[in-house]
Amino acid sequence: MMKRRIRKTWGALLLLPWLSGCLVHTRSVQQAKMPTGVKTATADDLVQAINQHCQDIQSLSATVEFTAAEGGAKKGKIKTITGFSGYILLRKPEALRVIGLLPVVHTRAFDMATNGDTFKLWLPHSNKVIEGPNTVTKESPNALENFRPNVFSDSLLIHCIGPDELVTLTSDTDTVSDPKTKQLMIKPEYDLTVVKRKENSQELTPERVIHFNRLDLQPYQVDIYDSKGAIQTQAIYGPTQTFGPIKFPGTITIKRPLEELEILTTFQKVTTNLELKDNQFELEVPTGATVQELH
Repeated sequence: MMKRRIRKTWGALLLLPWLSGCLVHTRSVQQAKMPTGVKTATADDLVQAINQHCQDIQSLSATVEFTAAEGGAKKGKIKTITGFSGYILLRKPEALRVIGLLPVVHTRAFDMATNGDTFKLWLPHSNKVIEGPNTVTKESPNALENFRPNVFSDSLLIHCIGPDELVTLTSDTDTVSDPKTKQLMIKPEYDLTVVKRKENSQELTPERVIHFNRLDLQPYQVDIYDSKGAIQTQAIYGPTQTFGPIKFPGTITIKRPLEELEILTTFQKVTTNLELKDNQFELEVPTGATVQELH
């Protein structure tokens, strides 16, 4: 009996080369290339760069083009809103005015203004004014009602990192395809995570993650978290362009993953550090307008 088992074992071993030749296949795949000139930096270096850029721009005036899309896998459909032009005014710390113009006729499609605490949004086609706090206190099933001014201001300019905030730095890589050559490239990056201690607690909560391209050490994306630790807003910055004496992203894509809402802003003209007056951020309620209050 033992001899018979040994013969069977040896027989199986002798068949392995034949079986492996039938079951194992090797195929070539495109090899991703590591770019040259990858830069290094410390967490302190990146914090200093963010804060310097943050302090350099105190106000902003821009002529833009908006394109919006709503929906995704959860809704089962995507609705795209035709592109329309507009203007953005921003003055630190939180004053903001965003005006959208209808295509062709260039009359106002909407007008949103805030002084930093509360905002007003006028919709001329229905002569309706929506007003409420800048930050959502009660989520609405209507995604657009949750798109408050702070979403714009948090995305347009990366906020300074304060002395009461803690940071951690990690490195990562991604594989992307070069749009021209179709060559797969390894994209090295730094992820600077900004956390803060909860009030009267030792618990740390993530506030945002700033992603840096290690080829130029420029931020290309910011993920902003809500109090539950979910990504609430993503701001994705396109390639930097020169607008007169300054450099600024040519596009900024604002994504709200939980609400499946996305707005692409393409910048046509940008001017910084203008003297913007208080009345430029005031919106009077038109006569006869219906007012809806949000919470």
